[in-house]
Amino acid sequence: MDANQIRFAIFLAVFLVMLGLESVIQRHPTVDSKTSRLKINFALTGINIVLVRLFFGAAAVGAAQFAGERGWGLFNYLQWPEGLETLLCVVLLDLMVYIQHVVVHMIPLFWRFHIVHHSDLDLDVSSGLRFHPIEIMGSMIFKIGLVFALGPSPMTVIIFEAILNGMAQFSHSNITLPESLDRVLRYVIVTPDMHRIHHSVEKRETNSNFGFNLSIWDRLLGTYIHDALKPQPRIIIGVNKFRTSEEVSLKNLLMMPFREIPENYSLSPEKK
Repeated sequence: MDANQIRFAIFLAVFLVMLGLESVIQRHPTVDSKTSRLKINFALTGINIVLVRLFFGAAAVGAAQFAGERGWGLFNYLQWPEGLETLLCVVLLDLMVYIQHVVVHMIPLFWRFHIVHHSDLDLDVSSGLRFHPIEIMGSMIFKIGLVFALGPSPMTVIIFEAILNGMAQFSHSNITLPESLDRVLRYVIVTPDMHRIHHSVEKRETNSNFGFNLSIWDRLLGTYIHDALKPQPRIIIGVNKFRTSEEVSLKNLLMMPFREIPENYSLSPEKK
């Protein structure tokens, strides 16, 4: 199996497991049609996959192979043991994804595209796939730059992407975890309840809990919120300006960054 087949197999397995769990241990009541949302979120995913393949080919894995052949990047220079290198690279890449997430909330131009992700009226496993194509392209450029700088092996990149994709699906999923289990898991990883707060319509909550995989970055860097203003099942998901299915149709999502959006959700100073 090549890198793309491995990633797809892991993605499909996690997606189907989370989708099944959502049907039996749902945490948050839904307000929009799940079927319609799945179609829209998968349509965005399809567009994004085609564009990444068209413009970046093998993407981050290819970049890792390219950098390794030329000795580029920190870990290609250090030549540390493979296991240690993989662990450190995964942790560093996870920190960079956290920082990237904070930045797209901080800079109004980036927030214009990231708001597509936050506009989902419900939060479930498919929400982890919901990104505007231009944000995905920018994210891929950032990721390739990180690979050139750090010099991870192609296998390390595959492992990181598998973890990131799997955890994005888990943290966005609409499932109920026992409170005691959620409390323990939060010390290490981002749980669905923790990330659901990030998708609240409340600005303070939207600008918290930025992690995708490890929860330590939010705790260490002061962006962690344990509880939302409302109990978990009553958290209002999305963005206040976009509250109908028509406003978040596929066509409107693709055009959303180029229209008037509520910039006061971002971390940038609010306009007077």
